[in-house]
Amino acid sequence: MDVGFGVSAAAMAVGLVFLISGSLIYINSPPRGSIFTPIAQVFVAAISKRKQICPSNSEMLHHIDIINPQHPSGMISNNVTLIHTEKFRFLDKACIKIQNGNHEMRESPWRLCSVSQVEQVKILLSVVPIFACTIIFNTILAQLQTFSVQQGYSMNTHLTRNFHIPPASLQSIPYMMLIFVVPLYETAFVPLARRITRNDSGISPLQRIGTGLFIATFSMVSAAIVEHKRRNSAKALSIFWIAPQFLIFGLSEMFTAVGLIEFFYKQSIQGMQSFLTAMTYCSYSFGFYLSSLLVSLVNKVTSDSSGGGWLSDNDLNKDRLDLFYWLLAALSLVNFFNYLFWSRWYSCNPSVLRTPPPRETPELVHDLEKQNPITSL
Repeated sequence: MDVGFGVSAAAMAVGLVFLISGSLIYINSPPRGSIFTPIAQVFVAAISKRKQICPSNSEMLHHIDIINPQHPSGMISNNVTLIHTEKFRFLDKACIKIQNGNHEMRESPWRLCSVSQVEQVKILLSVVPIFACTIIFNTILAQLQTFSVQQGYSMNTHLTRNFHIPPASLQSIPYMMLIFVVPLYETAFVPLARRITRNDSGISPLQRIGTGLFIATFSMVSAAIVEHKRRNSAKALSIFWIAPQFLIFGLSEMFTAVGLIEFFYKQSIQGMQSFLTAMTYCSYSFGFYLSSLLVSLVNKVTSDSSGGGWLSDNDLNKDRLDLFYWLLAALSLVNFFNYLFWSRWYSCNPSVLRTPPPRETPELVHDLEKQNPITSL
């Protein structure tokens, strides 16, 4: 392990050198403030106007963004006007304009928000259930990186008489599989699926995520079956018996992890894409936290006066890791059906699905300004 940590430290040092050398010539746009500021403004404005009644006609809501160069918002994109939707109607109260006699009151951004700003917050709220459904998926990943490695240490690791396979190296199987499967997916599956679905991506990002969540269940089924066989076997099984659970998970990761990034990127507008794609890594962290919590909870529930729980002895021949894997398989299947519900509930803002406009030329900008002088302000 000392050699392993040393190599990792050296690799990180080399990476740091490359990062510093590249940062000297990289042109970086200065940040325009916290992305959470406009989100907080919508909620504060909606709560402060919670007693107001939303107009039945959405045209009566405040639609115009006040473009302020000093505004700290890094989220609002002035190039896109989002269409009003009916979801989360309580947030629409942030767009209600207060009348003072025959005149409209001038309100701060914390009291009055535009429809586009509110719709961006609605997009964030809409993708949260999809994001949450990938947490169980990453909990399974955490088990493959812990208990499956422990499985490997209790099995026959001989490849030849003098060479042992390090059990921890099996974690590279999903990523090695991605190297070969992803090009095959793009060159073979996508063109075939495109002919059937008429979708440029072959299948939609939501379908891709759902496929991966469903396949991940079989990774735990394979792990449970192999662990049961290993536990009851008279002699040590070959370590290659646990390779299928890694292979199946690698296939599911190609669908879920890549599909989730694609979904976040396509379902957002400029200014939100980086924030939404960063949520992918939050799913990893929540999944690993849930893994630790789940192990503790299972041990507490399954323990009795005669002994500890399924995973309390730290000895796989005494523990019931196979039952724990079956529990994960059941949770994964329930999570898949939960995902089906939320994916059917989800609907994207129509403005996001529009084809982006062609590149603006000076002549086109001049024509647009003649048609709509407001765009030149």
